[in-house]
Amino acid sequence: MEMSNDRTIPAPPDKVWAALNDPAILKDSLPGCESLERVDDTTYKATMAAKVGPVSARFNGTMRITDSTPPSGYTLRFEGQGGVAGFANGEAQVKLAPADGNATLLHYDVKAQVGGKIAQIGSRLIDAAAAKLADDFFARFSERLAPPAAVEETGEVVTVGAGRAPASAPWIRWVSLAIIAAIVAYLALRGWK
Repeated sequence: MEMSNDRTIPAPPDKVWAALNDPAILKDSLPGCESLERVDDTTYKATMAAKVGPVSARFNGTMRITDSTPPSGYTLRFEGQGGVAGFANGEAQVKLAPADGNATLLHYDVKAQVGGKIAQIGSRLIDAAAAKLADDFFARFSERLAPPAAVEETGEVVTVGAGRAPASAPWIRWVSLAIIAAIVAYLALRGWK
């Protein structure tokens, strides 16, 4: 499968780059992520619980960052196993660029292979699970990077919303199947065995 999309993150590229390379932020942003540990400067191990249609499993795996050009992008290679539920492996190319309003445009291209029970579920359920996981990840990630609350003239604190990611983001299909961890560390993301 191949996927591609753009997301706008409400923070400058250097801040987004740092967050994408912070295992704690990635773990907190990834729904179902139980652990995300840095093995070395370019390798992460992750464990994630995922459910796609009727199939629930715990995926364990590794992510390796290559072709890193801070703070503008890198390639994330991932491989993971979910026991009888299946496997996922592939790579994601991540690019960061400045956007209007002190924000960052994050672009990703993902190529992944999946197999096992999850691959037999059907593309509609996989796409729906991937879209939900992507939305949840980017909403949580954006909230972590959004400016703190703004104070109006009345003195009341008004929370600045980070916004939700568009629903058409099947890139995390591999994540929901195995995970990335985000694209991430990027995007150092999200995981398996």
